[in-house]
Amino acid sequence: MTTLAIDIGGTKLAAALVDDALNLVARRELPTPASKTPDALRTALQTLVEPLFPRATRVAIASTGIIRDGVLLAINPLNLGGLLNFPLTKTLEAITGLPTLAVNDAQAAAWAEYHALHGDYRDMVFLTVSTGVGGGVISHGKLLAGTGGLAGHLGHTLADPNGPMCGCGRRGCVEAIASGRGIAAAAVGELAGCDAKAIFTRAGQGDKQAIQLIHRSAQTLARLIADVKATTDCQCVVIGGSVGLAEGYLARVETCLAQEPAVYQVSLQSAHYRHDAGLLGAALLAQGEKAW
Repeated sequence: MTTLAIDIGGTKLAAALVDDALNLVARRELPTPASKTPDALRTALQTLVEPLFPRATRVAIASTGIIRDGVLLAINPLNLGGLLNFPLTKTLEAITGLPTLAVNDAQAAAWAEYHALHGDYRDMVFLTVSTGVGGGVISHGKLLAGTGGLAGHLGHTLADPNGPMCGCGRRGCVEAIASGRGIAAAAVGELAGCDAKAIFTRAGQGDKQAIQLIHRSAQTLARLIADVKATTDCQCVVIGGSVGLAEGYLARVETCLAQEPAVYQVSLQSAHYRHDAGLLGAALLAQGEKAW
C-alpha cells in the first residue's frame, strides 16, 4: 500500500508517496502560505497533493503544533498564523477521498528516527531545531503523545526567565532563543533583518556576532538536553531540523553539553532521515506500526 505523506511546517509544505519499504517517491514542496489563513492553507495543500493522491491508498500528515483528534492547535500561533482549530484530517479527506491520519511533526520524526536505530536503544529523544524547536520522546520503545497531544513540546520549556517573549505567550522558552526565528530576532546592527540561514553563512565567514548568536542557540539546546536526560534518562538524543542539521551546529551542542556534569551526558546523533523524518514517521504510523 502507498501512503501520501504530508509535512506541514512553519516555512514549507512537503508531500511524497511512501511505499511500505519507506521509499520516497515523487517528493514535492511548496512554501507555507504567507497569509497563513485556513483558506490559503487549504488551497496550498490541494495544489501540493493533487498530482500525488490518485496513486495513494491513505494519507498521513505530520504537522507543526498540537494535533488533537485530527485538528491543529498551534501552541505558538506565530509559526502557523491564524490556523488555530484547522481541521487537518477532514480537509485532506475532502481533497483526496482517502482515510487520513495526523500527528505532530516532531513526534512523527521521533518515531522515524527511533525506527532507524534498529533497536539499539529503547529510550530516545528527538529534537528538531528549525523555525521553532520541537521534540518527540520514545520511552521503553513507545512514542509519548500525551492525552492532549502536548508530550514532546520541549521547545516550550523554560530557558531564561528574563529572556525574550515566546510566541506561545511564555517568556524565555527554549524556542524563543534557540530556534531559527530566535537566532534572527536577536541579531542587531548589520545582521538585523537577516534570517538564520544568512547568519550561519556570516558565521562561516568569521562574523563575531553571528558566531555568538549560534553559540547562544547551541548552549541553550545543550542545557535543554541536560534537563531532558535528567527527566527521561534517555540513552540517545537525535537532532534534526534546518538549524539542527546546519554544518557545525551539532559539534557546538556537543561542546556545550560536555561542560555539564557527567550525569547529564548523553549520546548525540544527527537525524538519519534528515529533512524527511516527519514524512517517513507519519507514513510508518499510517502503516499501522504500533507506537503507543
